[in-house]
Amino acid sequence: MDASTPLDGSHIVRTGFAPCDAPDAVDQLVAALGPDPFALVVLFVSPNTNLQKFVCDIAGRFGAAEVVGCTTAGELAENGYTEGEIVAIGLPQTHFAARTLLVEDLSEIKAEARITEMIHNRKALAASHPCWTSEFAFLMVDGLSTREDALAADLSLGLGPVPLFGGSAGDGEDFQQTHVLYKSAFRSNAAVLVQLRSNCPVHVFKTDHLQPTEQRMVVTGANPSTRRVHEINAEPAAREYARILGKDPEQLSTFTFAAHPVVVRIGEQTHVRAIQQVAENGDLQFFSAIDEGVVLTLAEPEDMVAHLDRELSALTCETAPALILGCDCVLRRVEATQKQITGDISRVLAKHNVVGFSTYGEQVNSMHVNQTFTGVAIYPPETD
Repeated sequence: MDASTPLDGSHIVRTGFAPCDAPDAVDQLVAALGPDPFALVVLFVSPNTNLQKFVCDIAGRFGAAEVVGCTTAGELAENGYTEGEIVAIGLPQTHFAARTLLVEDLSEIKAEARITEMIHNRKALAASHPCWTSEFAFLMVDGLSTREDALAADLSLGLGPVPLFGGSAGDGEDFQQTHVLYKSAFRSNAAVLVQLRSNCPVHVFKTDHLQPTEQRMVVTGANPSTRRVHEINAEPAAREYARILGKDPEQLSTFTFAAHPVVVRIGEQTHVRAIQQVAENGDLQFFSAIDEGVVLTLAEPEDMVAHLDRELSALTCETAPALILGCDCVLRRVEATQKQITGDISRVLAKHNVVGFSTYGEQVNSMHVNQTFTGVAIYPPETD
């Protein structure tokens, strides 16, 4: 796919798309975004990209804009699901102001210092743009760090009423190494938080198409620090999970986990605790926080296409969003592939002007979640 004409609402949010192996990929992206001065440029980068060359190519190409991004488990481009591309989103200074924060070592989040900086950033944005009232925060984090839960919880303390959403950087379906992009460098074991203020109305949301069943199981052995479950119902974890599904434990795969997720109840809501893979010793490796004593409930999916279209349509009240910046779990893509509905899902995403990336997990406010679609709907300003 070549660099494209921006989607509808391009005077509010600019977009560009280019094949990751194109020698002139950055030229294509710069041309698509246009000459407007940007507060922020976000780049979702296929893991097949030559990252070292890419950071050299983007140096100085987006003016004074803050440039951030991450590697993906697939991209959401102008026609929905795609792979092997670079997606660029430009937020013009006429509608957005941004401050960025790097957490360069996720093993030492240093929450107190981060919270102080976040409060300072929010006050600075309010002082420089006092007539703009919309605020949200966007987080990108190393998807193999196992630190997303702690990070989201700690950062939420500095956000106050400002809604946060985000996604964990991906590496296709390889799960080998993921990166976030900050100031022309790709980094692992790191995260980038963007705090934004705008004259555009915005709405941060989370949705999933999974319904809990009556089938429950208890985690009886786990290592929370590595997100590994050793035992379920006092039996080897993978074997017991397979028994409950009526499947051969030797045949468990990413497709199995996408089709038969488990959820936990927190208050009145349920949240997915997605399984990433089976370890060599038969443990189950999870994408998010897990601990002994947790009650897992097997969930079954609704019709994914109808559900997504209904949820995204609900974001249009009097006015349709100019753009939806979306973080879509890789397990949703896996399920769509398995059920041969990727084309249908892509048409829904394109219909609703969704651009973003497939993730190894999603963040919403203080939580790290899985197998969900999170994002922000950005609407035209009322006085535009």
